[in-house]
Amino acid sequence: MAQPDLDKLKKLCTQIRRDIVRMVHACQSGHPGGSLGCTEFFVALYFHIMKHDPKFNMEGHGEDLFFLSNGHISPVWYATLARAGYFDVSELATFRRINSRLQGHPATHEHLPGVRVASGSLGQGLSVAIGAAQAKKLNGDDRFVYVLMGDGEQDEGQIWEAAAYAVHHKVDNLIATVDHNGQQIDGPTKEVLDLRDLRKKYEAFGWEVQEFDGNDLEMTIKSLENARALAKRGKPVINIMNTVMGKGVDFMEGSHKWHGIAPDDAQLAQALAQLEETIGDY
Repeated sequence: MAQPDLDKLKKLCTQIRRDIVRMVHACQSGHPGGSLGCTEFFVALYFHIMKHDPKFNMEGHGEDLFFLSNGHISPVWYATLARAGYFDVSELATFRRINSRLQGHPATHEHLPGVRVASGSLGQGLSVAIGAAQAKKLNGDDRFVYVLMGDGEQDEGQIWEAAAYAVHHKVDNLIATVDHNGQQIDGPTKEVLDLRDLRKKYEAFGWEVQEFDGNDLEMTIKSLENARALAKRGKPVINIMNTVMGKGVDFMEGSHKWHGIAPDDAQLAQALAQLEETIGDY
């Protein structure tokens, strides 16, 4: 695989962060905190790691597939898909509008390129990804399936049923990631329902586990490359990805309060002043 152009990808991260805060501000609705925190992950995945085709077909044979389980962070996914050529960047201006394809939580009936399953009902994405990974094996397709989950989402029992299933059935073409920012809508995860040591939990279930700083772009790329090297050895792989909610906008960073509220006009201006336009706004 060619070496990544880190300068170009970092500029893309900044532009996507601009997209996120502008999208959420424009409709005064949405989830900026987790979206900002996961920007490096999405840029690494779509612009360096995955084999994928913006022309898009639902089956995705011969391609890597991605599923977003914590669908409320749709702003970062939509911005990434647009910047990757799945649809015109100007469509980001329709986020959460009536009859828009860019609904608050990704859906399939709008036929938005890049989206293969509706998400937002937390706890379901890992199960979907496991099914897709098994289908690839049955079809003789050697590509990978990726899924992103939230850490608050780890409260869901379905996650742990799926975690046991994936190990038992040796779903080793699956690479899962947990966005571990320590925040959920009602407060810090330690206060809502303490997750304790997620790494040890997944290791106890039999997964191959690695942990990294998800806001360090170079480390994120290297870790995702390493995840592929760890895969296809009889075990599913999971990344515990440590991030900062609201990363890139100082007054949003580290606070659960920005899980699901929109910036006002003054806050938008303050955020954009910290995020230099690098590619061009929609």
